[in-house]
Amino acid sequence: MATHKLLLLPGDGIGPEVMAEVKRLIAFFNQKGPDTFETEEALVGGACYDAHGVSITDETMAKAHAADACIFGAVGGPKWDTVPYEVRPEAGLLRLRKDLVLYANLRPAVTYPALADASSLKRELVEGLDIMILRELTGGVYFGEPKTITDLGNGQKRAIDTQVYDTYEIERIGRVAFELARKRNNKVTSMDKRNVMKSGVLWSEVMGQVHQREFKDVKYEHMLADAGGMQLVRNPKQFDVIVCDNLFGDMLSDVAAMLTGSLGMLASASLGEADAKTKRRKALYEPVHGSAPDIAGKGVANPIAMIASFGMALRYSFNLGKEADMIDAAIAATLAKGLRTGDIAGPGTKTVGTTEMGDAILAELEKAA
Repeated sequence: MATHKLLLLPGDGIGPEVMAEVKRLIAFFNQKGPDTFETEEALVGGACYDAHGVSITDETMAKAHAADACIFGAVGGPKWDTVPYEVRPEAGLLRLRKDLVLYANLRPAVTYPALADASSLKRELVEGLDIMILRELTGGVYFGEPKTITDLGNGQKRAIDTQVYDTYEIERIGRVAFELARKRNNKVTSMDKRNVMKSGVLWSEVMGQVHQREFKDVKYEHMLADAGGMQLVRNPKQFDVIVCDNLFGDMLSDVAAMLTGSLGMLASASLGEADAKTKRRKALYEPVHGSAPDIAGKGVANPIAMIASFGMALRYSFNLGKEADMIDAAIAATLAKGLRTGDIAGPGTKTVGTTEMGDAILAELEKAA
């Protein structure tokens, strides 16, 4: 039996509500084992700005470095639209990603059998869907410099964002993609815009080199990112692992989310390099959905993506694959009984709130245990 240190960062909006359901899962596994979890909680995002004038403190960053994994809720909301850019709520998340070097963002898009009709696509297109979108997370246009807005005078301004990638950044995300594919259906699709972007030219060149040099056994294809977006809604089951830069990965993973029925269903893992001695990676796990301030405090948020994100932590940080499978099975069984939060409700289903959905998933875990 091992004990793991978790840093819980609920954040803003519905973040604390869905995090509350993860705390209940942690209590369940602390009781049942095989491993146990020590937790510490800290502020991030708008909540941290309100308390400290920054979106994340140096003290919280030190705790993140010391933790075995961070579990993150959501940040942002209209309340903080006018705060200075450098301390906006999202800056806290970006600092976590950058300072922990969490360069690999895994976003699975899985359609649970009971939710095939909740997708905006026809059932036959999404039934049985299981794809992994891998997004490079610490480079590209979100972090490139210069990043400026310049006053040109006469009422004119110029905004500049810079897309930057070095060879090593592409190589390391490429290796993660091919290694993931080997454990899945052995196919990688790399998406970029090499037809109009120099960074895309390098991305495609380096990805091809990594494939030829180290992963010839994996099926590999290239696709322009705009064509990839079209194919995701035309024939999504053709894909296994999709690897993209930061910008395209952000957009295409949200497209994939809607294939599953709701953003409230999509979990994610952000991983760093494995430590040479311990083999442990720095990691942060979060739902893809935002803070949803319009429903915050109403008890109606869908906690499944947050719960599934904790399941990914069990799988990728703590080698607890059996327990992660238990969580996935508990979610599937709950949905099969017709229980739905409002975002995925439909004819013949029963609409429940955040806590009720958590109750049902915990009950299924109890059965499995």
